[in-house]
Amino acid sequence: MRHFLTIKDFTKDELLEMISLAQKIKVQTKKKEFVPYLEHQTLGMIFEKSSTRTRVSFETGIYQLGGVGLFLSNNDIQLGRGEPMKDTARVISRMVDMVMIRTFEQSRLDEFSRYSRVPVINGLSNEYHPVQIMTDYFTMLELGINNPVVSYIGDGNNIAHSWLMLASKLGLEIRIATPKGYECDQAIINDALNFAKESGAKILISNDPTEAVSGADVVITDTWISMGQESEKDSKIKAFNGYKVDEEMMSLANKSAVFMHCLPAYRGYEVSEETFEKHEEVVFLEAENRLHMQKGIMVWLDNHRDSK
Repeated sequence: MRHFLTIKDFTKDELLEMISLAQKIKVQTKKKEFVPYLEHQTLGMIFEKSSTRTRVSFETGIYQLGGVGLFLSNNDIQLGRGEPMKDTARVISRMVDMVMIRTFEQSRLDEFSRYSRVPVINGLSNEYHPVQIMTDYFTMLELGINNPVVSYIGDGNNIAHSWLMLASKLGLEIRIATPKGYECDQAIINDALNFAKESGAKILISNDPTEAVSGADVVITDTWISMGQESEKDSKIKAFNGYKVDEEMMSLANKSAVFMHCLPAYRGYEVSEETFEKHEEVVFLEAENRLHMQKGIMVWLDNHRDSK
């Protein structure tokens, strides 16, 4: 049984297969050709963290593939009343064909997948956000940005971690600049460095955003205050001084460089209003592509069930 919990679990060829499927399905969708790849299948969607894009994209995606999505929050299921994750997994996976979980610790996803009879997808955890980063790269390819130099500026969070995984698997150049004290998890950096030995990826870990952005093809950032970190807002704003992506910072990248953001974006903090609006077409194409990339992932997982 294959699950989609983190990008490091897949080979380069497997990741590119998923992207190719997403590209094919997007073309079909735009032509209003809704191929029922997952006809009559049910996607259980467990939300321990709320979301706009994750819910809409997965629920619409499974519907367009011929199936149905079930939205399950902590208020709807026994998980929110103290039932062990492994018991929830044993029950739900006997009733649905696939599960997406948006949660806190990655360990909760790992536990659910160990007891699940069906594929499990990471819709976001504190450590990783793999569906978003697959979407980012899918969008770059759609824009004709091949073999990009990617610069990530901001918090060493799940977005940064997942970009380390994707870049190191695909052999890309990734540069990550974070304030001191907000670096990426060292174990994840070590994993990426090990994968890079085989793929030829180039990895820069820095506390200097100027160094990371110079000559980049794509500049990415994310909110400084993630869900559940609201109490850290004031201290983070102070620590992240100089890390806002604005026109001055973008001028250091390649002239044709694009800006990307997984949303929601807080103008005036991680990105300036001017820079966001200048690149809004790319940002919202990126948001739309969550729908198509996740369909590609779901179809790929279905194609690789043990029974097939």
